[in-house]
Amino acid sequence: MADLGSGAEGPQPFAHLSAPNAALYRDVLRSFARAKERFTVHLRPEDVAAELRRGSDEQLAQALDKLVEWGNLRADADTGRVTTVEDFHRKRFLFQLTAAGHAAEQAIAFYEEAIGQRGVLQSVALADIAEQLAALSALASEADPDPAKAHLLLLALADRFSSLADNAQAFMSSLRRAIDFSDGDVEGFIAYKERLIDYINRFIADLANSGARIAGLLDEVEEHGHERLLGLAARREASDAVPGGPTAKGRTPSGTEQDAADEAFSRAEAAALESWRNRWRGLRDWFVSGGTDRPSQARLLRQSAVTAIKQLLDTVGLLNERRSGRSDRSADFRALARWFAEAPDEAAMHRLWRAAFGLTSARHLTVTAATVAAWDEAEPQGHPWADAPPVRISPQLRRTGSYERRGKPNRVQDRSRMRRMLRERADREAAETAVARERLCTDGPVLLSELGTLDARAFRLFLSLLGDALAARVPGEAEVKAVTGDGSMEVRLSLVPDGGQVRIVTEEGVLSGPEHLIEITDLHG
Repeated sequence: MADLGSGAEGPQPFAHLSAPNAALYRDVLRSFARAKERFTVHLRPEDVAAELRRGSDEQLAQALDKLVEWGNLRADADTGRVTTVEDFHRKRFLFQLTAAGHAAEQAIAFYEEAIGQRGVLQSVALADIAEQLAALSALASEADPDPAKAHLLLLALADRFSSLADNAQAFMSSLRRAIDFSDGDVEGFIAYKERLIDYINRFIADLANSGARIAGLLDEVEEHGHERLLGLAARREASDAVPGGPTAKGRTPSGTEQDAADEAFSRAEAAALESWRNRWRGLRDWFVSGGTDRPSQARLLRQSAVTAIKQLLDTVGLLNERRSGRSDRSADFRALARWFAEAPDEAAMHRLWRAAFGLTSARHLTVTAATVAAWDEAEPQGHPWADAPPVRISPQLRRTGSYERRGKPNRVQDRSRMRRMLRERADREAAETAVARERLCTDGPVLLSELGTLDARAFRLFLSLLGDALAARVPGEAEVKAVTGDGSMEVRLSLVPDGGQVRIVTEEGVLSGPEHLIEITDLHG
């Protein structure tokens, strides 16, 4: 392999993951990472061997050399223990992690932690976030807040919030996996679900209580001026990013140098401030809803947890049914699908279909000829059902529950004309509904008073849309959006302040009410 540490390709600190003896390379690099946590920078080969509880053999020496070659480690001559000329000429090195090697270790550790993470719903984190926000509110109310205190509180808040959000996401993912793979260990899943449901219930209660308090504290901090605190934190971070800054003491830079330092500091401060604003916006979106269209992440998490409980209970019920040998609909459909797949020909499939579902001609239609004639003579539209021709039922059917009588059975009647009549009526009603939909659709928001005169069909459709919108309106809101139950139309309704009363003229009367702006959209258009 080429010298990757000094070659044109640069360091490749992840090369050891796919190399032979990858386990040894990982153990060596972990020993350097642990030493760095103990504030130990350099390690000798014998130190690494002692850390790994193995001898300082040739294989370990080759591993250290390869890690130097890949850019994970740096080797410096070890002259601290030289006492003779022979010791000086013997190869002795001190090894330490390079910047690339340290970054690779952090990335690998983060990956392994994320893959093996079993998320938990942290009720304690909610209390910590509330306490830190309360401290921020008190600090923001001061005339001259301490920048160090503001920065440390914001750092602690961001760290706690990130942990809460990451763990909640991991928990819901692990919960879905538990539901998906519940067939693997039925006994364990049945025993585990009671504790899990109790745990989720406790977290939902904590989230509802603490979430309301956190939302109130966020508003309180913003009223006291959270931007000032974010600016203090950003300025401290910019001072670290640009040492000396624009107000360095004890030095007299030239004008050009000072201008460059000021510009670099301003860029760093602006970048840090934008980062803090983004974190604050994420914190607010997590606990404070932005309206009916933008529920908070906490509310969505509560809904997901409640849905997960229902799915757990459904899964447990399904498992119990399977264990008791009961037949369910899914098993029936699977058996039916297997019979269809094993059918010898298409004719057998049709016979199986008729036997399974019984979808044949409607010979049970028992409307008499006199009733059909009365329907034909009646007005097709606008006739009250109470005044419509009745359906005549035989007294024998009322008395015995059956039309059957002794003697020769009745001849099967031809119902083709009746079916044709019903089909024509359905087509006519569909066409009238399409015309009414086209009549009501608006080109942008319009006033109710501008709708004009509505015919009976359009007016009934308008009442249905208006009812859906008013039912979806939350008290206190002036604007609402709703979609019809079949998903074909959308209506937006907003109250016009001081708009007065409006009268909508129809063929069946006049509808009056407060003035609104309405926008009706055909979603299938």
